[in-house]
Amino acid sequence: MIAPHMAQTAYSVTANSVRTPRGAEYEAIAKITGRLKASMTADSASFAALVRALHDNRRLWTLLAADVSDDDNQLPTSIRAQIFYLSEFVSQHTSKVLQKNGAVDILIDINSAILRGLKPKGI
Repeated sequence: MIAPHMAQTAYSVTANSVRTPRGAEYEAIAKITGRLKASMTADSASFAALVRALHDNRRLWTLLAADVSDDDNQLPTSIRAQIFYLSEFVSQHTSKVLQKNGAVDILIDINSAILRGLKPKGI
């Protein structure tokens, strides 16, 4: 019992130390997307979870927009513009979802598309 735990601990330290910025972005978006999916039920307790997930998703997209706005960002200008546009869309659509005038599925689809683009090769 102790050997598997030690092995898991050893690998987790290595995995965290070699995480790339792209991998960290993937992990953050995947986690929030999972929370958005999990909170899509009709009861009021899940609405609170949805609100928290929407808030975190909006914060994530605000950070992405700030990152692509930085002059030192090395992404091509066209991709930076698209990410910035998506951030604006996510912010506006999140407001619609919170007012119950929009579907969370659209936000999940956007995040999923980004995840496909960030997905490490071989997975």
